[in-house]
Amino acid sequence: MCTKMAQVQVFWGCFILWNLYISSAQAIYPGIKARATQRALDYAVQAGMEMIEQMAKERKLPDLKGSESLEFLKIDYVNYNFTNIKINAFSFPNTSLAFVPGVGIRALTNHGTTNISTDWEVKSPLFQDTGAADLFLSGVYFTGIVVLSRNDFGHPILKLQDCYAQVSHADVSFSGELSVLYNSFVEPMEKPILKKLNEMLCPIITGEVEALNANLSKLEVLRKIDNYTLLDYSLVSSPEITENYFDLNLKGVFYPLKSLRYPPFPSAPFVLPERSDSMLYIGISKYFFKSASYAYFTAGAFSFTLTTKEISNHLLHNSQALGNMLSRIAELYILSQPFMVQVMATEPPVIRLLPGNFTLDIPASIMILTQPKNSTAETIVSMDFVASTNVALAILGQRLICSLSLNRFRLSLPESNRSNIEVLRFENILSSILHFGVLPLANAKLQQGFPLPNPHKISLVNSDIEVLEGFLLISTDLKYKTSKQRPGFHGWEGLHLISGQWSGKPTP
Repeated sequence: MCTKMAQVQVFWGCFILWNLYISSAQAIYPGIKARATQRALDYAVQAGMEMIEQMAKERKLPDLKGSESLEFLKIDYVNYNFTNIKINAFSFPNTSLAFVPGVGIRALTNHGTTNISTDWEVKSPLFQDTGAADLFLSGVYFTGIVVLSRNDFGHPILKLQDCYAQVSHADVSFSGELSVLYNSFVEPMEKPILKKLNEMLCPIITGEVEALNANLSKLEVLRKIDNYTLLDYSLVSSPEITENYFDLNLKGVFYPLKSLRYPPFPSAPFVLPERSDSMLYIGISKYFFKSASYAYFTAGAFSFTLTTKEISNHLLHNSQALGNMLSRIAELYILSQPFMVQVMATEPPVIRLLPGNFTLDIPASIMILTQPKNSTAETIVSMDFVASTNVALAILGQRLICSLSLNRFRLSLPESNRSNIEVLRFENILSSILHFGVLPLANAKLQQGFPLPNPHKISLVNSDIEVLEGFLLISTDLKYKTSKQRPGFHGWEGLHLISGQWSGKPTP
């Protein structure tokens, strides 16, 4: 067992060193860019208040202790201790978020109010008592900059900078049998309570940011897509922040599941258009799809065999003409014996992204075989071909769904031989097999789609997809999913670490 664990550690160490070598040898450009605009920040203010209120109500605040003299009562000291402090409600009507170029996001709130309940205990030379109280805070003001960066493992990091928080007024109202007595001299106590409260606010807020960072450090940025590939979502650089937006640059690269082989081609830069009508823009580069093509090809995902039964289920029932053609093949070559169709990609499919046009060229070979009873399979015909397909795109839930349709099919034969009647006949037959049999099977598998990066409990709405030069552009708005449960910070929705092996390994 120890030997196996040591081998796993050595393997991952070698993979990380290889990643570091790649990053030093060439510039790493993102495969995915996610851009949040000012509209996203404005919506975050609107939707975030509910989340913050829910978290605040469940958060236990630190006790508030102190000692004051009551000169007008000739009491040398009164020790007070407020415990079980709970926020019941608050209102921040003037709250805004704004970009600070090159730094982060400035948060500002003014004229806020908060209702707090608490238990209290007082001790003095003359009396000692306990009870409950309500604390009403008004004139709440806060400003600070959330600085965005990236750690060595590709996780986002948040840091609170230039924090300033102040509460202008604090009104304490005691309850209980002697509440009338306590409320009569509570005013001298409110000022020191207010002072201590103001001293506590920025440390409390900073602690919340640090707690959020602890969750962000556990982001699982490597996603198992299926039994063939993994998708890497780690950040390749710190967020880029301008006056109008911030960009997250994600690696967006696929690895074969078994070998974790890095693509043998570099990523290329691409620039998102300057738009602001949507809350979020997601750019998915050609490199993303090209790495997927290479990873699936390397993993053997583009090789499969259709048996007689599968051909009957998926082909003959879908096309009478195709059924007639396959029957003709059976008469000429198979003599009514069971047969199979084997399709195998000979190279990674070629990706093309041009304005308004997404195509996939698949170089492959196809064999039709017969397998008599108690005998080995015999090849009837074997040919190489190139299938050119159009790729249709849609967003379903939080996933990018692709589907293929056959655009062009040609056998890989010299032009001088293409006039042969038998060749043309097989070209038509094989084209029909692809159109009615292979592509429907491929599209059924593609329905699971590619997961899009989106924060926890945030869904994409009003989405639109454009094919531009070298990348896809998804324009979308956001919608926060309300919940009675406390919001968590588990990173991109649905991302899960494979075998728990990736969280402690740095990403270039």
